[in-house]
Amino acid sequence: MNPHAFASDNVAGFCPEAWTTLAAANAAGPVGSYGDDPFTAEACDLIRQVFETDCDVFFVFNGTAANSLALQTLCLPYQAVICHELAHLETDEAGAPEFFTGGAKLLTRPGPLAKLTPEAVESALANRHDFHFSKPSALSLTQATELGTVYQLDEIRNLTATARGHGLRVHMDGARFANAAATLGCSPAEMTWRAGVDVLSLGGTKLGSGIGDALVFFDKALARDFAWRCKQAGQLASKMRFLSAPWTGLLRDGAWRRIAERANGLARELRAGLEAEGVEILFPTEANAVFARFRPEVQKYLHEKDWHFYSIAGCGDARLMCSWQTTPGDLEIFLTDVRKAG
Repeated sequence: MNPHAFASDNVAGFCPEAWTTLAAANAAGPVGSYGDDPFTAEACDLIRQVFETDCDVFFVFNGTAANSLALQTLCLPYQAVICHELAHLETDEAGAPEFFTGGAKLLTRPGPLAKLTPEAVESALANRHDFHFSKPSALSLTQATELGTVYQLDEIRNLTATARGHGLRVHMDGARFANAAATLGCSPAEMTWRAGVDVLSLGGTKLGSGIGDALVFFDKALARDFAWRCKQAGQLASKMRFLSAPWTGLLRDGAWRRIAERANGLARELRAGLEAEGVEILFPTEANAVFARFRPEVQKYLHEKDWHFYSIAGCGDARLMCSWQTTPGDLEIFLTDVRKAG
């Protein structure tokens, strides 16, 4: 039994594809530092191929840095970012976006299933327009959302059109970008720059790279001097190859999509198994997360059996995550314990 199997996709280690290319980078001997190496060059080129465009790519240590530095490029200290009230920016970054932007405000709005609507964005823009109030300059979308739901392509296009109509730039927090793309069956390009996204925080850590996320600037003008931002923020790795090399394993032959499809599929199986046991499922299972509400005695039994999971939505939920390392056997053992607690 793996008690951490469903706690988070962060509990998984390097996936084999990423580990192999990381080992190759380590075995290569001395190479250039700070990204001046063949592994970083290949990873950047592969991201450009996957997204079908000439974009600027930077590797940072984690998603918090990716999100915060992206917003730093889009906002001056007196400006504001519109995001959902459950966005990771708001709930799980310890004020990092405000810190890195020098004070830019997060304007949060509600929306069904953790997704913003054009109407919600318009309401944030309608607040005030005088210089006593933070001036909105960016819209941030989380894909997949904190509730495991996924923006459909038309929803993204409608939101970016609303943003464009008011002169806002668009950032996408894609910590679980691959899971969302696998669900939609679309190309990464369709979900980003072709839909109006300017900059993407591309998640690799949760997918299986082990450590390190990427920032992808589709509007290359926004990336001007970004290397200096990374350096100042302590996000410029001297041995950059160990952040970038795992990406080559994820991207070379489409492993990223296979990994995401498998994790999503296991989440659907887990949901079906829980429903068969009479467990209430709170939200649609559109990526690799299942949100369930266990009866108190069931939750107590599962904790006593040392199963780890978090409450994220704050409504008595249990968030169960599937990763590349989750197995059908994990599902079987967990569901057996749910049944025993019945």
